[in-house]
Amino acid sequence: MSRRIKPDIPGVDRRVAIADAVSRGWPDVFGADVAAWWPLCVELGFGRGEFLLGLAAASPQVAHIGVERSFKRTLKLARRLARTPLANVRLVQGLAQQVVVEALPDASVACFWINFPDPWPKKRHAKRRLVQPELVGWLARRLVPGGALRVATDEPAYADWIDAALRASPELRNLHAPEPFAREEQDRAPTAYELEWRALGRALHFFHYARKD
Repeated sequence: MSRRIKPDIPGVDRRVAIADAVSRGWPDVFGADVAAWWPLCVELGFGRGEFLLGLAAASPQVAHIGVERSFKRTLKLARRLARTPLANVRLVQGLAQQVVVEALPDASVACFWINFPDPWPKKRHAKRRLVQPELVGWLARRLVPGGALRVATDEPAYADWIDAALRASPELRNLHAPEPFAREEQDRAPTAYELEWRALGRALHFFHYARKD
């Protein structure tokens, strides 16, 4: 029998609906909780949430947005977040593509993080992968000049797919060039999934692109 998650939030509920973010705008959503609402830091698919909370704790005056399609994971992180003093995080439950297209203005994001998304390894399922050329185009437009797009995967076939999608963007440049990606990055904390993959000896791929000035 699965354990039922309590729906109540033991503190301030930092969740925001996509429609609410669009109608109110991020300055109103964050209010006085950050020094300035932009540029934003956005993690698409926060999973268990430890990476997002680590980013927010390290930069308390920066506005952080976590996007996750799973209601259960969003609720769990909302409960966990409510028990912390962090006020600079907002959680959005929904599809990453919809949030990027509908709820983020152009040139409003300092960094997008996509950590170990579902690789959908079967060829017939490739269209379900998060990283698609169309989304990369939207991400590039949402970044401020010099803003970063950082993607990590443990799946070699998905790494090739990501490499092709990122290289095709005329608005982005590869900060790991001439290599397509790095095997290690020292300026990032590991996610829970990353630690699992490392323990299994799986090769990791870290992409770091920036919007051209």
